[in-house]
Amino acid sequence: MSDHPEDQPLEPTADQLGEAADAEAAAVEPGAEGSGSAVENLVQAAEDRVLRLQAELDNVRKRMRREYEEAQRYREIDLLRDLLPVHDNMLRAIEAAEKATDVESLLSGFRMLAQQVEKLLEDHGCRQIATEGESFDPAVHDAVLQQAIPGVEPGKVVGVASRGYSLHDRVVRPAQVIVAKHSEE
Repeated sequence: MSDHPEDQPLEPTADQLGEAADAEAAAVEPGAEGSGSAVENLVQAAEDRVLRLQAELDNVRKRMRREYEEAQRYREIDLLRDLLPVHDNMLRAIEAAEKATDVESLLSGFRMLAQQVEKLLEDHGCRQIATEGESFDPAVHDAVLQQAIPGVEPGKVVGVASRGYSLHDRVVRPAQVIVAKHSEE
């Protein structure tokens, strides 16, 4: 057992209960004079145990609150650790762009950087919202334009101005889309 109160069990162990019962039994002897004081001693011992358990519970609550606050304070640390290599690659790409004469290799580097960011987003549960060919859904899409396009059913997404993303079941940012409307004929 540790000396730290937070390392102690919340409830008394069987050994502790047995020792307390033995002490109480020894304190009350049948037919002994002053049995009133023995009962008072039992009551006092019980009250002391209750106070100690309440203090223990209070300490556990305080420790839990501290741990929760610390977890909230540093909750982004894993994301930041994953973002730092992306940032490093972005800085390298900028440095290479300042010296580059070959546009194709520069474009290739930016594509790799975009793939790295997309993988990072996916690894953290952030998914791209489906758009092309989907029916317009105001819960995940934000219509920025309506266009009449022959042969396309009204209400279908026909273009994307800005990708949308969701984290698990919540929309982080709705996709800004172009939606087909009835042709004006």
